[in-house]
Amino acid sequence: MPMSCKDSHMDNGKYVRYTPEQVDALERLYHDCPKPSSVRRQQLIRECPILSNIEPKQIKVWFQNRRCREKQRKEASRLQGVNRKLTAMNKLLMEENDRLQKQVSQLVYENSYFRQHTPSNALATKDTSCESVVTGGQQNHLTPQHTPRDASPAGLLSIAEETLTEFLSKATGTAVEWVQMPGMKPGPDSIGIVAISHGCTGVAARACGLVGLEPTRVAEILKDRPSWFRDCRAVEVLNVLPTANGGTTELLYMQLYAPTTLAPGRDFWLLRYTSVMDDGSLVVCERSLSNTQNGPSMPAVQNFVRAEMLPSGYLIRPCDGGGSIIHIVDHMNLEAWNVPEVLRPLYESSTVLAQKVTMAALRHLKQIAQDISQSSNVSNWGRRPAALRALSHRLSRGFNEALNGFGDDGWSLIGNDGMDDVTILVNSNPEKLMGLNISFTNGYTSISNSVLCAKASMLLQNVPPAILLRFLREHRSEWADNFDTYSAAAVKIGPSNFLGTRVANFGGQVVLPLAQTIEHEELLEVIKLEGVGQSPEDSMMPRDLFLLQLCSGMDENAVGTCGELIFAPIDASFVEDAPLLPSGFRIIPLDPGKDASSPNRTLDLASALETGNKPSSDLAVTNGNSRSVMTIAFQFAFENHMQENVACGARQYVRSIISSVQRVALALSSTNLGPNSGLRSMLGGTTPEAHTLARWICQSYRNYMGDELVKPNGEGSESILKALWHHSDAILCCSLKAVPVFTFANQAGLDMLETTLVALQDISLEKIFDDHGRKNLCAEFPQIMNQGFATLQGGICLSSMSRPISYERSVAWKVLDEDANPHCFCFMFVNWSFV
Repeated sequence: MPMSCKDSHMDNGKYVRYTPEQVDALERLYHDCPKPSSVRRQQLIRECPILSNIEPKQIKVWFQNRRCREKQRKEASRLQGVNRKLTAMNKLLMEENDRLQKQVSQLVYENSYFRQHTPSNALATKDTSCESVVTGGQQNHLTPQHTPRDASPAGLLSIAEETLTEFLSKATGTAVEWVQMPGMKPGPDSIGIVAISHGCTGVAARACGLVGLEPTRVAEILKDRPSWFRDCRAVEVLNVLPTANGGTTELLYMQLYAPTTLAPGRDFWLLRYTSVMDDGSLVVCERSLSNTQNGPSMPAVQNFVRAEMLPSGYLIRPCDGGGSIIHIVDHMNLEAWNVPEVLRPLYESSTVLAQKVTMAALRHLKQIAQDISQSSNVSNWGRRPAALRALSHRLSRGFNEALNGFGDDGWSLIGNDGMDDVTILVNSNPEKLMGLNISFTNGYTSISNSVLCAKASMLLQNVPPAILLRFLREHRSEWADNFDTYSAAAVKIGPSNFLGTRVANFGGQVVLPLAQTIEHEELLEVIKLEGVGQSPEDSMMPRDLFLLQLCSGMDENAVGTCGELIFAPIDASFVEDAPLLPSGFRIIPLDPGKDASSPNRTLDLASALETGNKPSSDLAVTNGNSRSVMTIAFQFAFENHMQENVACGARQYVRSIISSVQRVALALSSTNLGPNSGLRSMLGGTTPEAHTLARWICQSYRNYMGDELVKPNGEGSESILKALWHHSDAILCCSLKAVPVFTFANQAGLDMLETTLVALQDISLEKIFDDHGRKNLCAEFPQIMNQGFATLQGGICLSSMSRPISYERSVAWKVLDEDANPHCFCFMFVNWSFV
């Protein structure tokens, strides 16, 4: 058997060639253990007589070469995949370029026409390349007046063929004037090419991209709309008719959840046509059936507004080397007239449609393709990606179900207390309660036979949704201090204590990441709330509370994104089929595209909440009159005989959350908060304590280290404080107590600990160090007390969100007051970064 020179090794000036039997023996060991130890290699020589004439060193080199060849093979395979992807992307971009050239030519033609004619004359021209109808300068009424048809298979096929033609004219032609989605830049690593409509009837969005799935699999996934479209309540296929060309025509009824309590849900009566084109492309297109077409009708359904889907669908083409090239078009008329005027921008925004539907479909396909390519991977807590996606879906769907409160799900409205700000619904459906009566670690089993939902909506002015959502996630204590009702419901301590008089605060939260989507736009995590409950009767309650939490919409640069923070109590065992009662927040921007704020704007919110100082006009930031609507919904399991008490407590709890959110939103308002708000909260009130502390910190550092900590631009304590605040390294002060806690941090210190000036005082020094760091600190502590300073070697510490942070080194020194008495300790973490 001829062998490569890489498999021949030199011993005493001679080459040694392996026999086929020897190679087989080595290959078998390589598959079991690619990097055997010296002992394992010697054991192999003893167990395989055919290898007895080979030195252990030669076997070691063989394994090194074998690993090298395997690495080269994987790299070559990866590069081939990248090349195929770039080739397909190039083809897609060339097609998009051709389409844009057609659109430019059409616009030039229309411009020339209107120059020669009066503005009142309308013009309709035919684009023969794609059979699309274009109306220049006016709204493009894409749906022509159809001749009446009957509900026979032939009549439905006629509607289907017409739908296919109109869909293709949008997907690859110029029937709609598409403009690039704000914030989206196409490229090999992007989700795809995303565009939104300009000047057409209703709202429309279009996306095209590459997916590592075969066309039939793509069509199967996209047809199952409830699996990837979180707002889709149900899709019911009422009839399926085969067509002569091998396709199918289906009659569908689809319901969409309402995103907020202020508007009803939408439903659609649809025809869906699936067909294979001559070039092998698979097409799935849909449209609403209306009375003008004289087709089958569907009566109106209570609690839903009948919306219209204009020709939309999916064009799926096989890609050379595997995978698919997909074009997605969503075009709807959501009947915005039927909602309050303040909400109409939500129903008239193509950007929102693109984020919620079009891009969600493309992301879901890419996520599944990635999971298949990494099928052997098991993520955190031993869950596979598909199981974690199912948990995210259950959280979102459970929140939507409670928010909408449909009667056929078992929900019924109960009377209010004279104020209609909070709506209370009760559900006693056995299916809703199945599995909720579970035993906890204290041995107590709660028997709940009903679920109550308290919900409300509020309008927010000039509050960046992503910033507010991030603050709610990172600083739960700011809105959940009064945790009695929800924590009692969550851990089910029994009906006698459900609405006790205690105040059940928690000591802190630990974030345990579970999964994130392919573009990190959605996070699934477990939240551990430490020390829930502080009263004597809490001795029977588990000390820690676990929440399964879904968070999305924290990217400030994503235009039109709906932000959600949804969580549900879980048992510490965390089984996959555990019952979930989701609660949380949803923040929907009503003016997508207007908000462009700094990513670090939440860092000092708590200090703004505490001081309430208003900034000077020269530091204020105004981003226009941006608006958003926040919807809050909380669910509680209880026993029927306690309904009145539970309803009263839940109503008070949601009102307290609304009050807290309003306080947070006021501080976050873009008219009251700028990039330097944390510093301004100290300087605005001219606090002498802050100026004095900054002077002591710098003076003590100079005395001990013989160098200047900061170089202020001017004279006076205010310039020293400003220079200290903007220092590039994290500077933190902690108290001289048995358990030191932090009392001050500059901007970099707050960034590192992911906290605020107020919340900083809840963090102890030992909490941020790992075991190694604590040992180093204890070893150097006597030197700090005696000598006044010490330099600690680099290591790892933790933020308040439990994120690991590496630092090059840390300098610690005593801060002395005017009388040379120790006031506090100061730490400076040099060159820190998140791991």
